[in-house]
Amino acid sequence: MLQYEYQVPIVSQLYSPLYTCSTPWFIMWDSCFTRIKLDYWETKHLRVGDATTTCDLAAAGHLWRINCYPRGYYEEGHAKYLSLFLELRSPPPQPGGVTAIFDAFVIDLDGEPSSNYSNRTIKSFPPAAAGDPPAWAGWGEFVKRRILEDFYVTDDGHVTIVCGVIVVGAGGAAGDDDAIPVPPSRMGSEIAALLATDGGGAPAGADVSFTVGGETVAAAHRVVLAARSPVFRAELFGPMSDATSPSIALHDVDPAAFRLMVRYIYTDALPGDAELAPGGADPAETVKNLLAVADRYAIERLKLMCAQRLWEKVTPETFASTLAFAETYSCPELKSKCVGFFAVDRNLKQVIFTDGFLWLMQEFPSLVAELKASVGM
Repeated sequence: MLQYEYQVPIVSQLYSPLYTCSTPWFIMWDSCFTRIKLDYWETKHLRVGDATTTCDLAAAGHLWRINCYPRGYYEEGHAKYLSLFLELRSPPPQPGGVTAIFDAFVIDLDGEPSSNYSNRTIKSFPPAAAGDPPAWAGWGEFVKRRILEDFYVTDDGHVTIVCGVIVVGAGGAAGDDDAIPVPPSRMGSEIAALLATDGGGAPAGADVSFTVGGETVAAAHRVVLAARSPVFRAELFGPMSDATSPSIALHDVDPAAFRLMVRYIYTDALPGDAELAPGGADPAETVKNLLAVADRYAIERLKLMCAQRLWEKVTPETFASTLAFAETYSCPELKSKCVGFFAVDRNLKQVIFTDGFLWLMQEFPSLVAELKASVGM
């Protein structure tokens, strides 16, 4: 389908065309997807609460609008986040209103949907009385601006976000009121529930356990592990001796990191800093151990999620250890970001006087040579 782009003015008294919006490029009766292309560097001049807005989108007989706040909607966010909201423009139908899924994801530099920065919410819009304000759904903290700047701004300075509206209940044409409601999928939470235990024992149906130093650190289901990791697939269903063993001894693996990896396999989510740092430990060390075990079992998405966490914590003091870690565990994405960090003049002047850089020169001379070449030294 051909796409035509047109300029859309900024709301909240702003009329500079800071972004373009394509005409809806995926349309069915009950859904519509559109693309927002932001001029990222120009959005730095906006205030918190200033919005860009799409044209009206039609789905299931209703009009919808996407409101994007490049520097956030709430003052509490201190302009660190991009906010994104779906607005129902036409009155919700009587008597039951309308229910819709709001889907949004960032497009990466390869033109593919980002697996790390996508979100989905389902919202019921009840019937509105006369004079009621429009109903909204969405996220005040959809993505950090620093994340966009570091990973998603193209060479020409743009960031692209795809948004979709999928109407799943009521509304629409006459005669739709007797439709059978279909709830959203709960497959993710249901698979995660397989890890639940009674009284701290093994999960129900678990058919393999893992030990470190004779102590069981995790129990799981072979088929789930194999579906998520090619290494587990070979280990648990191949000709190796572990394929028939009910208990597998682990060597050179951090037990806490292994448990977190097993949980990720079932939930597809990385825990927050509070869980990564039990007892006040440094979450960065836990993330490093988790990245190492993700590398060992070839779980690439988890590895990149950990790499992103480490990148967010990079400072002149942590630079050397983070770069060496990226090199050791074959993480070119994190390594590339570290090299770029070093190339910034103010960072370089601080890094080279740290004890970590002296250590890097002694232990990883080839890495230091790469750094010097990157800045023409």
